This record gives sequence, C-alpha cells and structure tokens, in this order.
Amino acid sequence: MTKHKKIILPKYQQVAIEIAERIDSNYYKVGDKVHARSTLANTFGVSPETARKAVNILVDVGIMEVKHGSGVIVASKDKATSFLSQYKDVQNIEEIKQDLLTHIQQQKKELDELTDLANLLVSQTKKINHANPLLPSELLLTKEAKYLDQTIKDLNLWQETSATVVAILHDQQLLISPGPYAKISSGDILYFIGDEFSKQRLSNFFYPSES
Repeated sequence: MTKHKKIILPKYQQVAIEIAERIDSNYYKVGDKVHARSTLANTFGVSPETARKAVNILVDVGIMEVKHGSGVIVASKDKATSFLSQYKDVQNIEEIKQDLLTHIQQQKKELDELTDLANLLVSQTKKINHANPLLPSELLLTKEAKYLDQTIKDLNLWQETSATVVAILHDQQLLISPGPYAKISSGDILYFIGDEFSKQRLSNFFYPSES
C-alpha cells in the first residue's frame, strides 16, 4: 500500500486542529472559557496573531464563540468532531493528489529518458549504417509476399528498391551472391545491402498492403 506524503498546513490551521482535538477529547468542554489569545499563543508556541487566526477559524465554523465580556468559549463538541472528520478527508484528498502528481512527474521523467534512449538508438543505428554500408539486412518472405517464384532479374529489385541481394537462405541452404536468375520463394530470407531506406522499400515491395 502506498504511504501518502503528509501535507504540511499553515501554522494557524495546525493550531485550530489541535484546539478542535482538545475539544473532541473533552480536554476543553462545552461552555469552558478558553484562555486568552496570548495564553493560547504561549501554549502552542506561536505568535498572538497566529493564535487569533486559529480561533477565528473555529468561531467561523461554530465550534467556538465570542461572548462580550466573557471572551472565547467552547460552543460545540459535535461541530469539533465533524470539523476534524472533514479535515482528515481533505487531508487524504490532498495527499492522494500530491502522490498522483508525483507519479505523473516520475512517469514523464521516465518517458523523457525513454525518448532520449530511442533517439540515441536511431542516431547510433544511422551512424553504424553510414560507417558500414555493406552490413547486410534481412527480410523474411512469407506466403503472403507478392512476386513469389519469380527471379531477381524479373523483379528488377535493384531498380525498384535500390537494394542489392547478396545472399538467399532457402531450405536451410545459404546461396551467396545469387545471380539474376535466382528464384524467390516462400520461406526464403533475403540478405541485402543498400542505403538507410532500402529495407523499407524492399518490405513495401513484397508487402505493399502493409506499407
């Protein structure tokens, strides 16, 4: 199970939560007068302004109320309990959202790295092909290939594809440097050399419906 990263709230919200927890646990009871804001500030180790903001939150949601001449008193334990429940729900949503954003960023980073590797592979392949123009490629001819049982001369392979067939593997026998009258059959593997586009042209030539 994924452990969510805890969201850090502003200090005044943290204090409001702690006061609500004390009310929920009956540390502060309904009707109790809560210490002056300066005392709350000392209790929670915050500034009086932070304590004031925390109390205002609780007053706004009906957990506490201000009575003239009496200061701030606890108004409702039920609302404190509900407030804490809602806070936990919101906290969970925020934590899940942060986890989701983190995973999205990680996936984007991984995708960027994968793209970089793919580009590097293409670059290195082009470099190898350029440095080794005689490095042969291969193409398997299945029964779906066109122009089967015809000769290399009849097919005009070089003129059509710019690929030069240097060998044919037929029935487990390798025919090196086949002549123009070598016949192409189903199951053959053609070994050929050419420019960087020759393989695609040769594939399109024999399998035009897949291009």
